[in-house]
Amino acid sequence: MAPSFDNTETAFAYKSSKELKNARLLLNSMHYPWLVALGTRLTPFVLKTGLPVKNLIRRTIFNQFVGGETLDETKEVCKLLASHNVKVILDYGVEGKEDEESFDHATEQFIRVIEYAATQPSIPFISIKVTGFARFGLLETMNNAPRLRSGIHDHEDEMEEQDRVYDRMYRICEAAAEKGVGVLVDAEESWIQDPVDRLVIDMMSIFNKEKPVVYNTIQLYRHDRLQFLKMSHRIAKQKQFKMAVKLVRGAYMEKERKFAETNGTPSPIQPDKEATDKDYNTAIQYCMDNINDIAFIVASHNEESNLLAAKLLSEKGLPHNHPYVHFSQLYGMSDNITFNLAKDGYSVSKYLPFGPIKDVIPYLMRRAQENTSVSGQTGRELSLINKELKRRKAG
Repeated sequence: MAPSFDNTETAFAYKSSKELKNARLLLNSMHYPWLVALGTRLTPFVLKTGLPVKNLIRRTIFNQFVGGETLDETKEVCKLLASHNVKVILDYGVEGKEDEESFDHATEQFIRVIEYAATQPSIPFISIKVTGFARFGLLETMNNAPRLRSGIHDHEDEMEEQDRVYDRMYRICEAAAEKGVGVLVDAEESWIQDPVDRLVIDMMSIFNKEKPVVYNTIQLYRHDRLQFLKMSHRIAKQKQFKMAVKLVRGAYMEKERKFAETNGTPSPIQPDKEATDKDYNTAIQYCMDNINDIAFIVASHNEESNLLAAKLLSEKGLPHNHPYVHFSQLYGMSDNITFNLAKDGYSVSKYLPFGPIKDVIPYLMRRAQENTSVSGQTGRELSLINKELKRRKAG
């Protein structure tokens, strides 16, 4: 039987009625694009001025989408989710630093998160961003530079910096392999994605020999990514390692279109949502058809895609909690998918960022914008919360 995503009692069993009402209030405010636009512009500025807004942020948007400011603060959330058979992908949500000292610090933090995750049975994965420990401009140069056959570009002055990025990535993946924790490498903007992909494939070829450790992220709202998925699989077979991917629709659509327009280049984005959905579901089918070679994560808030993956597991006679098939949604969103999958025995997690409020602001601003721009997402969340509150009142 296919899972049902309409059971709100299961979806919100972990939340009190007060928490649901707070979530409703927040999501209602996200219905107004002008309010979100104003908030996303003002919040980083107001935080810098030292005005006492941290508590307001913490009680509202931070509480909804983030696990805490420190690793220790995430413990309670992880414990609560685990009691409902929901695992956690832990994400140290710091972005946008641009100096070597910060890059080294971020690397140490990622390793610390891996060591912590290894002590928690409900944290099978951590998430990292290469831009957390590599200069954006360097990745841009590597993306654009003509490469020699060896794959190394001809900017000798930046070779040492490139080596340091490789070493940081290696150390993170090595720690993960030793501790038995999966590392999910986030996707970046298309104009720096190429060197990230090559770095991830390098790491897969070293650490994914026996089992999946390092996962690349494939954004299917790019029209070239289904082909890239198949090409990566060919490379994995040639080099004899386990391919591992996180399938997402994508996170930088407006930015990508603007960049293409400004630079007079073709947009990498699909012509419409239907094309994205088609490629996403084809990617699920492809991974499932090659399940012995590919470990994958259905990281999606789209009910149809999650149902497709569940249906394919049944059709192939595979267990709901197959070790190579995992489902995931963002903390604070799509609880109706996560908790109903968990109840039916699927392997599912919440993507849980943590970090100081000032550092996770870029992440929070993206969530706010996403909730106004994703067609029907906020409306769906609100209708489910209202349904559950009504059920509780009647009961």
